[in-house]
Amino acid sequence: MKITLLPSSLGIDGAPTRQFLTSFLINDTVAIDAGSLGYWHRWQDQARVQHIFLSHSHMDHVASLPLLLENVYERGPGSVTVHGSDFVLDCLSRDMFNDRIWPNFIALSRPEDPFIQLSRLEAGKTVEVEGLRLTPVAVDHTIPTLGFVVEDATTAVVIVGDTGPTEEIWRVANALPNLRAVFLETSFPDALSGLATISRHLTPATFAQELRKLQRPVPVYVVHIKARYHEAVVREITALQLPDVHIAEGGRPYTFQ
Repeated sequence: MKITLLPSSLGIDGAPTRQFLTSFLINDTVAIDAGSLGYWHRWQDQARVQHIFLSHSHMDHVASLPLLLENVYERGPGSVTVHGSDFVLDCLSRDMFNDRIWPNFIALSRPEDPFIQLSRLEAGKTVEVEGLRLTPVAVDHTIPTLGFVVEDATTAVVIVGDTGPTEEIWRVANALPNLRAVFLETSFPDALSGLATISRHLTPATFAQELRKLQRPVPVYVVHIKARYHEAVVREITALQLPDVHIAEGGRPYTFQ
């Protein structure tokens, strides 16, 4: 299983650097979130993505979805399937594809020629696509939000983009016999713990508390660091000296088997 945190910015030397938006690419054909997916590489690379699973409807996780759909659209029955909770699908319909923010791709879609296909996600119900099984798990954010267990025949990886302190995802993760890695957010430094609490995000201190709930010795990759606070969060995570914890690098493929 190959997982890439797609970059959303370029450094002064042209190398991927801070993350402003969130998208995970899995085996080149499935994505979790579409924050930066529609800005990534060539449209031909984007067109390989057949399924997009949305964790929630905040802009840094859906910003490039309309562009992605426009980039890859071809006449005919094939189109990208976007998977989301009832809350997310309602937001896409009312707040994004509403003929004000963007043309109403949902209303324009016809069975024989869709711009977009929508599929309802329900927490705890597994969806099988592209040789993968994705199970959404509710986490604790300011709006209904899902983490994901991603599995193939031999490997399981847990991806949690936005959450505050939570419980169910760890119960599920601890029951996975083939768990190989966890991607977990840490958005703010500890000095902004009040803001993190209000916005239902983690700081290095609460990240460490969440890891105590994980009973499997697997690598954990820190994601969703707010760009403005990247140096402070990395410094505080490093100071904790947590075993097998890594700062995820945008654009780097991580392979698990």
